[in-house]
Amino acid sequence: MASSMISSAAVASVRSSAPAQASMVAPFTGLKSVAAFPVTRKNNDITSVTSNGGRVQCMQVWPPSGLKKFETLSYLPPLSPESLAKEVDYLLRNGWVPCLEFDAQGFVYREHGNSPGYYDGRYWTMWKLPMFGCTDSSQVLKELEEAKKAYPGSFIRIIGFDNKRQVQCISFIAYKPSGF
Repeated sequence: MASSMISSAAVASVRSSAPAQASMVAPFTGLKSVAAFPVTRKNNDITSVTSNGGRVQCMQVWPPSGLKKFETLSYLPPLSPESLAKEVDYLLRNGWVPCLEFDAQGFVYREHGNSPGYYDGRYWTMWKLPMFGCTDSSQVLKELEEAKKAYPGSFIRIIGFDNKRQVQCISFIAYKPSGF
């Protein structure tokens, strides 16, 4: 009870000091001038931009006509059998189930429907069943060779499914028919 008792003189002194304390804070005068910040030089010379170590500048990544780009890794040169085996090994190391699909067109197009969001060629035909229990990339490459023999004029891609999350995690073109 004694702590709740305060003299009226003390209350008056607190009230009278409040305006003085409020005036001690500088009023807001707007944003600071740019002159207060250190000067940085801007070089508009494109040759000084960080690069990939080569002499490449402003590299074109999509040809305006002719060559179609498909999926992951399609911007790279065709994969050698060794690099293809490494990609499949990566797929298997992650615990994904490999599957092969093929399609004669190989890319998305519009032929049968004009409604928004409808495209033909999104779904490819599955080559056999997914390779559940596959542990070696040579098994997948053997199936790829069989699919090439059966459908030499079709695109063939390898897909990796995550059976825990029920999603497709990787997909890349493993074979393009001659002429592409």
